[in-house]
Amino acid sequence: MQLFYTVRPGDTLYQIARRWAIPVDSLIAANNVIPPYTIYVGQQLSVPPGVDVIRVRPGDTIYTISQYFGVPQALIFEINQLEPPYTIQVGQLLKVPPGNPYYIVQPGDTLYQIARRFNVITGGRSNYELIRQVNRLPSNLIFPGMKLVIPYAPLGDQGFIAYISNRGGSYDLWLYNLSDGGNVQLTTGLGDLFSIPFWSPDSRHIAFVGRNRILYVFNLAEEKMARIDQFEEGEGSYLNWSPDSRKLVYTRQNHIILYDVFTHQSERILQPGATDTQWFPNGTELLFQAPDPSGISQLFRIQTDGTGKRQITQNTGGRLNHVRLSPDGLYALYTTPGVSISLIYTVDIITGIVSEVRGGPLAKNYFPAWSPDSSSIAYSATAFENIGYFSLIRTVGRQGEGDRTRAISNCFATPITWSPDGRNLAYLSGCNNQGMASELWSIDIGHPVPIRLIEGVAITSLQWSPMPNSALIRTYRSTIYKVQFQYPAHWQKITDERYEGTEGFFQISAISSDEPIHKVCQNEAFQQLLPYGSSPRTIQTQIQHQEACFIIPSEDQPTEMRNQAALIVQYPQPIPIEGTTYNYFILWADQDHINEISSTLIFL
Repeated sequence: MQLFYTVRPGDTLYQIARRWAIPVDSLIAANNVIPPYTIYVGQQLSVPPGVDVIRVRPGDTIYTISQYFGVPQALIFEINQLEPPYTIQVGQLLKVPPGNPYYIVQPGDTLYQIARRFNVITGGRSNYELIRQVNRLPSNLIFPGMKLVIPYAPLGDQGFIAYISNRGGSYDLWLYNLSDGGNVQLTTGLGDLFSIPFWSPDSRHIAFVGRNRILYVFNLAEEKMARIDQFEEGEGSYLNWSPDSRKLVYTRQNHIILYDVFTHQSERILQPGATDTQWFPNGTELLFQAPDPSGISQLFRIQTDGTGKRQITQNTGGRLNHVRLSPDGLYALYTTPGVSISLIYTVDIITGIVSEVRGGPLAKNYFPAWSPDSSSIAYSATAFENIGYFSLIRTVGRQGEGDRTRAISNCFATPITWSPDGRNLAYLSGCNNQGMASELWSIDIGHPVPIRLIEGVAITSLQWSPMPNSALIRTYRSTIYKVQFQYPAHWQKITDERYEGTEGFFQISAISSDEPIHKVCQNEAFQQLLPYGSSPRTIQTQIQHQEACFIIPSEDQPTEMRNQAALIVQYPQPIPIEGTTYNYFILWADQDHINEISSTLIFL
């Protein structure tokens, strides 16, 4: 849910943003405030997550703190579980949330307008229905004074985020579906706290090192797991896929290993001390870190057959960690020297020129990741150590220019991953006293509103799928009904004609009517039992150059119908089934998936 601050006399957007240490452009985007960015007393502003902890100073009281931040004392009492007489101690840490967990409806408000204003947007469209569902409203009718919880909405994008979580009872590999917010468990009892998912470039496989340090590769299209190798305790477990998605490269026992996931054959290159091995875009060279003859950590490149080794850096300092090659193969980044001080540097692969990323205020900069176009780096910078640590989600140019904070996480540090189009970042937050994250967030670089995608489960790592359309799509084919289309691969077969998942379903059949299609659609839409509600909409269209119609349910559709919509299409040629001739094909599916499925429909 979003939190709402009520504007007081003298407030400005800049002052409110500074109060919780959030970027002012994030506050502006969270409320869709337009130039000249004026706000008015009594206005409710959605405040993105920021630094909501303070350390009590001499003279502080709950009253003075509430007055400075402009939030009710009752909120501070509640969030900190304070009991009467509400005394606080110097040095005590207090959470100060930026406002109420609800929006108070104003005259003239509609659910549609509220959803647009506060970014409850899915697939670029106002998801006001989600507000209605979360608040259990019987209709779209709202009135002034009503208190509404404003949720975060699924992005509605194509693709998936792979993550490691114990939400099923043990640490395992999971997928978050960006289109509808669904979560799918891919493994059972195979992951570990340190596991990290690594997508193949074609998004058909995910590799990770799991329990007992075993290297697994999960084939998403076939839903099969392969056990590849096993690491020794203390060995690194960074994995990297070849550009053609065929081979994995990693280091083990002083060797660079190239493993072909299709032939299950491996090649080995002896290279003592090598780590962070990865492919150049040409597919014929590798980058890696290893000690030079004097024992100093350097970056090298080498042919995949083990020849042509060349040194890239002239490092004279500490070890080069977290080495990552830019997608275009022209730059590499690394951190050095260690945990207590961690600085980010980039190096031009051709010239060897090194640039420093200035980084955050404490010189603790972690998990740097290249943007898909190789122009930027996102990273996590630890800050605010005096109040228990937060981290700044930052982006910077590849030579250290344009460094800026995009969002705030309440973790000491968080891994960060880019969307394949470079528009969005995903990161972790919701850390407890042990530092374990319990939330997954996303932010659009161009419209920087943090959106919470997952909450309430332990998450340790994440990676966005490289391709917008993942291999988590299967093809359904029926020789009886003469059709073929695609559907989410994790949906389970119920009957030959029906498949279901936690977030949707489809079912098919045929109609033998000789009436024109508009009449067939009306008959289906307004059946006696009203399965689509009392006032469904029918939309005329064409599918595969055939006359067709969609049936969209009305808001009073029975909940047991699971948001069922329908598509009716006239067959190119009538088909016989068990002695009866059928002129129309009908597809039932939940409203969130029917357009996606119908776009892949082919008549056999």
